[in-house]
Amino acid sequence: MRRIAIVFFDAGGGHRSAACALKSLVEEQYAWRVELVNLQEILDDIDPLRSLARIRLQDGYNLLLRHGWTRFTPHVLSILHGSIRARHRAIVRRFEREWSRLRPDLVLSVVPHFNRALAESIRCAAPGAPFVTLLTDFADYPPNFWIEPESEYVICGTRRAEEQAIHLGVRRERCFLVSGMLLHPRFYRARPLDRAAERRRLGLCPDLPTALVLFGREGSSAMHRIALALERSPAPVQTIFLCGRNERLAERIRRIPARGPTFVEGFTDRADYYMSISDFLIGKPGPGSISEALHFHLPVIVERNARTLPQERYNTDWIRENRVGTVLEDFRHIGDAVAGLLSGGELMRLRGRARAYENRAVFETAEILARLMGVETLGGELTKVQVASD
Repeated sequence: MRRIAIVFFDAGGGHRSAACALKSLVEEQYAWRVELVNLQEILDDIDPLRSLARIRLQDGYNLLLRHGWTRFTPHVLSILHGSIRARHRAIVRRFEREWSRLRPDLVLSVVPHFNRALAESIRCAAPGAPFVTLLTDFADYPPNFWIEPESEYVICGTRRAEEQAIHLGVRRERCFLVSGMLLHPRFYRARPLDRAAERRRLGLCPDLPTALVLFGREGSSAMHRIALALERSPAPVQTIFLCGRNERLAERIRRIPARGPTFVEGFTDRADYYMSISDFLIGKPGPGSISEALHFHLPVIVERNARTLPQERYNTDWIRENRVGTVLEDFRHIGDAVAGLLSGGELMRLRGRARAYENRAVFETAEILARLMGVETLGGELTKVQVASD
């Protein structure tokens, strides 16, 4: 049985989501064994951030997201990369032990920052295993973020990321373009819902425009400001707030006197359900939430300013270029943005553009990995993406 190791961590939710999406598909379609390797657990005792700030790397990142302290991210990244370089040999040795134990046929990384060390460890301890980096961002944020000179194969979800990989030295035949970010296979199996009935079940109006407010699994203090702004807006809209693991935030939003119907949820693994009964998304320009929203034909309203994560700033350019949403300088203007979206047929125009976006990346990625391991593919998906081999 073929064995794939997927390296992920829980800094944000997108890395685990991509790993789980691919694991679900390949175990079902190919009967491969997929080992999810949690980078944080492997490196816990030499965690570069833990030694500096007494907090785990992934927890520190999630803390920044939860409290909206993201304007400090570029400075934190500079310190983090210096600390990773200082511990490079120790990190490589930890992973050499892991590959000696797992003996993988292929290693896939869905994490940034550590791909140089991963590449070296694989060359030493699993020299026959291809090493693949899958970007879970729309674009790289060089240097030393996603793509390294040591990167062997790279899978990109946008033309921008593909161009960056080739510019950074990845050979064109080792760079693969897929049609977006990885979505879980269940998104493609979802059956149409009775939107009106489901809205009634949540205490919402069946025919009122519905905004889904989502900032990832950690939530964000920005959601409280959005809730207040929408309550002051005359726009005819109702809202669903998914606050993630931030239960304190959920309670603060529930205490806001509601002008219109509102549903507030904490952590859920049913974002696809809530998207299927919504009309548009309000959130940060995260690659996962944008991709999921477009799969359900939802235009997006996002913010770009000094607080926007540097690796997500290109996402706002992508939204503008593809005309699938609105980019604000500050969510203080969210009321006016929603009012504009709901007037003059703008919502229907944007939903039409979102409907034209087809993302089959999880299927395309599975077949690319099969090709790299010399396995005969199932066929069909690779007709939608050009894949070159050596």
